[in-house]
Amino acid sequence: MNRRDFLGTGLTALSALAAGCATRKTKAAVPSALAPQPNVRPAPNLAIPRINWDRVIRTTVGLRPHRDSGFVLKAEKFDEKTVIHDYGFGGAGMSLAWGCGSMVADLALEQSDRRAAVLGCGSPGLTAARQLQRRGFAVTIYTMTVPPYTTSNMSWAGFTPTSGLVSNDRRTPAWDAQFLQAAEISYRELQLLAGAPGYGVYWIDSYNATGDPQSGGGRGGGENTGLLPDRLRIGRDREILGPGEHPFPARYAVRTSALAIEPSIYLDALVRDFLMFGGKIVIRKFDTPRDLMPLTEPVIVNCTGLGSKTLFGDNELVPVKGQLTFCVPQPEMKYRVGGRAANAAATLSLNPRSDGIAVGNMQERGVDSLEPDEAVRQANMEAAIQFAAAMRAPSGHIETTRSRPSTVPTLDSFFGLES
Repeated sequence: MNRRDFLGTGLTALSALAAGCATRKTKAAVPSALAPQPNVRPAPNLAIPRINWDRVIRTTVGLRPHRDSGFVLKAEKFDEKTVIHDYGFGGAGMSLAWGCGSMVADLALEQSDRRAAVLGCGSPGLTAARQLQRRGFAVTIYTMTVPPYTTSNMSWAGFTPTSGLVSNDRRTPAWDAQFLQAAEISYRELQLLAGAPGYGVYWIDSYNATGDPQSGGGRGGGENTGLLPDRLRIGRDREILGPGEHPFPARYAVRTSALAIEPSIYLDALVRDFLMFGGKIVIRKFDTPRDLMPLTEPVIVNCTGLGSKTLFGDNELVPVKGQLTFCVPQPEMKYRVGGRAANAAATLSLNPRSDGIAVGNMQERGVDSLEPDEAVRQANMEAAIQFAAAMRAPSGHIETTRSRPSTVPTLDSFFGLES
């Protein structure tokens, strides 16, 4: 074979090889008939909650301190004492406490004496005490109960700054300004605690299983629409999952990021920090404002919640009963969900925590009984059992959604949520 024949034969072989490769590549690019449609995203691989009566471990009841005109944050004089009121948060006490505590401390700075007494050891009392300590105050907490026996320990809980908070027709511009300042400060403080060891604060994905994706799922609003100025209403941490894109027994699921708080861990951590910075806790009950006069502290911060009705005569306070049933903890369930299964008698809410899966939530105005309502317990559990049974099972290794969002959700994306 001469050189010309060799080069010709070689080029022919290379051409055939290239054509074969091109043919195989083209065939591999042809989509299979079984492949999912481009507009359907793979469903998140979520663990199915194990909910049944054999796994129930306890039912808890808490009484939210609600005022139709919203929380009270103001100072007044009682003889030589300055009393700063900080109470009446409804279902938003865990959400707004850091911000209101900061404003309490600013009011206290108007006094020259740096000693303060705080009445109450729930979320509002502990955060007010810590904000006072940060400004150089020596603080003593006087309380009838300490964690884990406070009302705050019985909450859902998460960052829900408008939950059961105020009636729109009772709001004032001055109160709105206080609320906005409290919400912004609290949101920032809780972000700083999220993921920190030992505080029980973290981001988690929350799903609303619904037939109408425009009806909820963290869009905010609800009865307190208009609480935020337009400058904060930018962006939504909200994703709508359609049919086939989620495992829930509903046509749609709306996914948002939630800022979760585990009360038993969180409140114990606040107590620990308070004591570490020199705070003292005294178990004591006060029946009238006159009982406060013997205290040596010139500044008294009232965080007694419903106790302010008898102690300071606030007859606007009304209890709103809440109830949760807990099932055995399930570590692989790392998302919240709310919705309703077909033919279920009640809407469910499921919240996984290290101390159990919280089932339910209720708001019963004007009821001050701490006894569990068996009818509510039955309805909540049956709704949860039906919902879980109708979910699609995950495939293979479970990878779920305790999320750390790349961008922090806007403040108003949490408005309208229930705690």
